[in-house]
Amino acid sequence: MSMNNSPNVFLDPNANRFQVNIINESHDNNETSQEDVGSDPPHYEETSFTDEAHNRLRISYRPGKRELYDNFLQNGEKTEASLHPYDTHTKMYYLQTFGHNTVDPVPKIDYYRNTGSVSGNKLSRPSLLEIHEQLAKNIAVSTGSVERVANGESTAGDETAVSKEEENKAGFVKFGWVKGVLVRCMLNIWGVMLFIRLSWIVGQAGIGLGVIIILLATMVTSITGLSTSAIATNGFVRGGGAYYLISRSLGPEFGGSIGLIFAFANAVAVAMYVVGFAETVVELLKESDTLMVDESNDIRIIGTITVVCLLSISVAGMEWEAKAQVILLFVLLIAIANFFIGTVIPTNNEKKARGFFNYQGSIFAENFGPDFRSGEGFFSVFAIFFPAATGILAGANISGDLKDPQSAIPRGTMLAILITTVAYIGVAICVASCVVRDATGNINDTVVPGMSCNGSSACSLGYDFSRCASQPCDYGLMNNFQVMSMVSGFGPLITAGIFSATLSSALASLVSAPKVFQALCKDNIYKALHFFAKGYGKNNEPIRGYVLTFVIAMAFILIAELNTIAPIISNFFLASYALINFSCFHASYAKSPGWRPAFRYYNMWVSLFGALLCCGVMFVINWWAALITYAIELFLYIYVTYKKPEVNWGSSTQALYYINALDSALALTTVEDHVKNFRPQCIALTGAPMIRPALLDITHTFTKNNGLCICCEVYTGPRKLCVKEMNSGMAKKQAWLTKNKRKAFYAAVAADSFRDGVKSLLQASGLGRMKPNTLVIGFKKDWRNATAMQVENYVGIIQDDFSFFLPIVMCYQFPYFSQHTEELEKLEQERLALEATIKENDFEEGKSGICGFLRKAGTLNISKHETKKESTINTVQSMHVGEFNQKLLEASTQFKKKQGKGTIDIWWLFDDGGLTILIPYILTIRKKWKNCKLRIFTGGKVNRIEEEKLVMASLLSKFRIKFADINIICDINIKPNKESWKFFEEMIEPYRLHESCKDITTAEKLKRETPWKITDAELEAFKEKSYRQVRLNELLQEHSRAANLIVLSLPVARKGVVSDYLYMAWLEILSKNLPPILMVRGNHKNVLTFYS
Repeated sequence: MSMNNSPNVFLDPNANRFQVNIINESHDNNETSQEDVGSDPPHYEETSFTDEAHNRLRISYRPGKRELYDNFLQNGEKTEASLHPYDTHTKMYYLQTFGHNTVDPVPKIDYYRNTGSVSGNKLSRPSLLEIHEQLAKNIAVSTGSVERVANGESTAGDETAVSKEEENKAGFVKFGWVKGVLVRCMLNIWGVMLFIRLSWIVGQAGIGLGVIIILLATMVTSITGLSTSAIATNGFVRGGGAYYLISRSLGPEFGGSIGLIFAFANAVAVAMYVVGFAETVVELLKESDTLMVDESNDIRIIGTITVVCLLSISVAGMEWEAKAQVILLFVLLIAIANFFIGTVIPTNNEKKARGFFNYQGSIFAENFGPDFRSGEGFFSVFAIFFPAATGILAGANISGDLKDPQSAIPRGTMLAILITTVAYIGVAICVASCVVRDATGNINDTVVPGMSCNGSSACSLGYDFSRCASQPCDYGLMNNFQVMSMVSGFGPLITAGIFSATLSSALASLVSAPKVFQALCKDNIYKALHFFAKGYGKNNEPIRGYVLTFVIAMAFILIAELNTIAPIISNFFLASYALINFSCFHASYAKSPGWRPAFRYYNMWVSLFGALLCCGVMFVINWWAALITYAIELFLYIYVTYKKPEVNWGSSTQALYYINALDSALALTTVEDHVKNFRPQCIALTGAPMIRPALLDITHTFTKNNGLCICCEVYTGPRKLCVKEMNSGMAKKQAWLTKNKRKAFYAAVAADSFRDGVKSLLQASGLGRMKPNTLVIGFKKDWRNATAMQVENYVGIIQDDFSFFLPIVMCYQFPYFSQHTEELEKLEQERLALEATIKENDFEEGKSGICGFLRKAGTLNISKHETKKESTINTVQSMHVGEFNQKLLEASTQFKKKQGKGTIDIWWLFDDGGLTILIPYILTIRKKWKNCKLRIFTGGKVNRIEEEKLVMASLLSKFRIKFADINIICDINIKPNKESWKFFEEMIEPYRLHESCKDITTAEKLKRETPWKITDAELEAFKEKSYRQVRLNELLQEHSRAANLIVLSLPVARKGVVSDYLYMAWLEILSKNLPPILMVRGNHKNVLTFYS
């Protein structure tokens, strides 16, 4: 609902349904607000074309309002219809957006900027919490919030103006699409090929195939130009050109590999263009017999002087370089015009003898078809011409120096391709319509009367060049590279054009290479190259990059073996084109909502075709150079992938990962579960992953590359604080898992109680078939000091797990760092804590991580802790702190180390479906546990020991599970010794009700007040089971005291029958004085099968 105090606004019968209305709001005090959002024109530099903003937004205006709106935008004056998205003229920060008090801001571009945006300041909108909470609470936040919201809402105009004023003061030089892109691309595309080789190409291929060659090359560059335009208009483009476009689309792996070779190719291209210029100068010196030393050294001398001059222009600043480019383009255009004028100037006998006859239909017809010679063919000629069509990225390479890259790159690049293509085709057709393929240059080679011409156009025009068929001639399209100089109206202008073409291309490459290289180094993908990221001066000029480019160019000029390196450089450029096309295709194929290019004239399949075409052209030009290019790119790709730079650019690769994962997850839902494919998919109650490293390690051991592992944490307490703490730690803890190479997910919930949180996790965790099927939980070692509610919650989790028909793995003797959680979190925030827990053999003195934490723990005054907190602290106080720390450290890392020769003892007492045997088997196929043998312990009868062994051995062999020994335990059900039973009774004594020693009334009252206590009746009813647990511990100590790990069938307590404390006492007595134990209970569904 729109609100306006002017009643006439809605009375227009011709009003469109969708339009922007100017809203007039009256204020009681009629004071001028501090800020007016419309005080400055809107800026679209990060989202759209500035010049096309009005065309694309299509704002409709009410009658009589257009003039008012224009005045509002241009002058920023306050009128009766001024837009007031908010008002901050009072101390309160309510925002007047729609005529009522609200903190909600209106849409504004400044909210969407990146931090550190050069085109404007990033502003922060009010958080959802601030809007959602009661307004009275927000007012109490006082000045800090007022200033933050005010700065985020009402000072955009000022901040943008200040930013622009500083930009103007600093003297930034920004180029428009003509000078920044069009001129550069035209100069780079028009090279010496236009003046020296094009006549030879059309002579070999003929007009027909020659035009096809030009159009085929143009097809490659045009498709690449369309892809470049699409990527460049999909968001704000910074400096870096091709590297920036590819890296932000495909990620740092592709961008980092192609960026380095692209920058190197541009640096070497400087040498190639300069040598081309030097060769032309040396030819002129040779004609006038004024060589300085010899041809090779003269090329080196002139090339060195030229590069120094070009470097001086570049270092002087982009403004001087742009002026030089404009002058060179002017010279080049005059040279091209000079050629076309020369074709219509009447020829003379000397030029006729060299094959130039002005426009002749017979010459056009004769030269229309191909006449390949000297082993040349269509593709070889195409390979020679194609480098002339490159250079389309010259404008994109200086994207950081453009006023509006989104508008300039598409417009300038595509127009440059069109103009240069027309020029190439025009020159090719014109020169092939005027000059014959072969001419002797002898004015006396005229036609003898009565001579048969045999269809020769030269013969029909009065000249006999027939001897060129039997001996080499020096003139004509096929023989003379200076045809354009001969045809032109004034020959020296063509030489000036050659100079202009080579120098402009060299200058463009000399600027492009450092710019691209600087952008690459700023991203710090190759850390050793970060030295070259620094910029100098008002335009952040990469002076260090200029020097490096100069050194590379000089090296190749002095080597002077450019014929060998030229094909590789051409392939480097083509590899860049291929990846740009593939980037466009990949971004479209990934269907990311963030792919919204303003440039619509592209097609994903055309881009893919362009990428394949570029790869094909690479092999056409030079197959071995293509292989070298691919090898270098692959090496750099692997290097960057291995280094894993910490960048996140929202690449299409990430989007495709998501699409593939989603498709795979959906496809998995159609696959029925089968016992052969069962794997433990664990939900591990680790809390914060770094708190219980041993629990995480053992779980990760049997789930790594095999099943799902989710580390879960439950936050209890005030919901608002819990959610805040949970959200703030999610990314950090998942990053910890990733950094420490733990293939696991982190999940957290906020709940009223620990049991409710676990119940939510058990029901809601996972996706489709990728759901947890096993609960991994640590044993509650402090149960004797915990409250009854805490014990009830813990046992309740086990009961809930069984109710959901999920297996459970309980870990005992697995240390954790609960008593120093605050200290641990503090060190984790500093990124120094716990690093020792995730690196093998990394516990030397002086290291940070757990060692540092434990040493620091030694200095803590533990007695300061509240006695209520944990009674285990008193235990710590009674121990030698250093000894305790060392034991804790060793225990927490015991499953990170490679287990030596030893045993995993499996006490498979109850058939739970096979999980008790499957988990230890999975452990033994891991590298760290492969030296451990499986020993099987199971119950049996005294008179059937051998038979029971054979039965068990047969069963395990059918399951294809190797074992070292089988032991049949026959005396499980005998009474334990008195010392063990006494220890058990002492353990449960504080939790017994002893109702038989009291009168009935008192006993009933105690039952009501302490229903969790163990009654005498219950203890008597489960006395045999209690005996069994105590006796079982004696047998475990007798047989498995030296085992590396014990896997034991977990006893099950009937729900509502066995009290919580009795059940906890059973679990405690089972694991007394033993190595680490996994108590396992499957859901009594088969997880093993002997069928194929």
